[in-house]
Amino acid sequence: MHPAVDDTMVIRSLDLAMRIGESMFAVGASAHEVTLAITRVADAYGLRGVHADVTYTSIALSYQAGGEGWPHTLLRVVRVAAPDHMKLQRLQALLVDIDEGLDLDEARTRFRAIRRVPFRYRQPVVVTARALLAVGASILSGGSPVVVALTFVAALGAAATQSGLARLRVPSFFSQIAGAFVTTAVAVVVSALAAADVGPFAGVQPSIIVASGIVLMLSGLTVVGAAQDAIDGFALTAAGRILDLTLQTLGLVVGILAGLELGSMLGFRMALPDGPPPLGPLPDQVCGAVIIAVAVALFNGAGMRIIAVSGVLGAVAALGYAVAQTAAGLHPAAASGIAALLASFVGVLIAHNLHVPSVAVTTAAIVPLVPGGAVFYGLLGMVHADPTSTLAAGSGAGSLVLAASVGIGLAAGASLGIYLGTPVRATLAGVARSRARVRR
Repeated sequence: MHPAVDDTMVIRSLDLAMRIGESMFAVGASAHEVTLAITRVADAYGLRGVHADVTYTSIALSYQAGGEGWPHTLLRVVRVAAPDHMKLQRLQALLVDIDEGLDLDEARTRFRAIRRVPFRYRQPVVVTARALLAVGASILSGGSPVVVALTFVAALGAAATQSGLARLRVPSFFSQIAGAFVTTAVAVVVSALAAADVGPFAGVQPSIIVASGIVLMLSGLTVVGAAQDAIDGFALTAAGRILDLTLQTLGLVVGILAGLELGSMLGFRMALPDGPPPLGPLPDQVCGAVIIAVAVALFNGAGMRIIAVSGVLGAVAALGYAVAQTAAGLHPAAASGIAALLASFVGVLIAHNLHVPSVAVTTAAIVPLVPGGAVFYGLLGMVHADPTSTLAAGSGAGSLVLAASVGIGLAAGASLGIYLGTPVRATLAGVARSRARVRR
């Protein structure tokens, strides 16, 4: 331990703790993880009893040495960036080294080096990875090769559109609208060609294209982070995340509705399917889930170790969902919650042993369970895209309620898996340290 001996040392230690916490929060860590990281750094440099207040937009630290010393308070605004799980992994490795006695000056130097590291992949790789995510969702739903190819084209257009708008600093709400509109427009055109029996488009299910696009655009939302912050007692942070999640989802809805209405005005109505696209055979489900998990890890900047773990956990989640729904006959929301719990529990244990961030692999594992088909079917039913359909608007609302219940199940299951896995991980780590001391 390095005791803080003067005010300068106190300020430099607090500043390092705050900057590490801010960087972790900006690249995807939860408020609880950020608070623990701040207190770990402060404790390592002799600052006991540091109070950290983490909200959605700022971090405040307060420390008072003894009962009569002047208090030290620091405030830093947090500008949340895109998830970068490789940078998060390096920050966690820096925390371990600080716990083991890394000098303050060396720690500050290493932190500055980590902060300047650019995102691991270039933008074309990120755009292609996002398109592959939609391909995985299409395979998960049992799409034919033609549907899979069309899904890739639509998702590539949507991802490229959102990437261009992000470079222009357009707010993400409008980016969601644009991406959803592009995907829906492609699906409407495919539906019109299929209705006219044009070549390879005959018999194609365009609803799978939009459902896969919904999974693509909901994949980056912090459902698990919002639920975990709410459970941990960080009410302001959870409220901010939930508001952001709601706003992004509304943007997605507006984009889909705009595409459907434009198609109707031009005389191209998308036929209302009998229900949400069903899942394909179990091998297709596992294959699609692995592709989705790997794609999520890629566009979140993960390295090969995280990508491999994410693929394994994606398969675990798909198998868990299939067993829970088919063998046990559970409701889709309950089955999704159990699958998310299983994937997050295993992910916490694997992440510790392989020194990767648990939030990275957990997020990638549950994205295949996002109910994109139910969301699109509900919206399509609500706007009566097919006026000849006898389906009432109530069925569309019921599908949206089902999608919401599945989302809640995913968030609850993932958070519970993290809570159950954390003490088990700590116990295993303690056993490992004890064995190492015995060997020495």
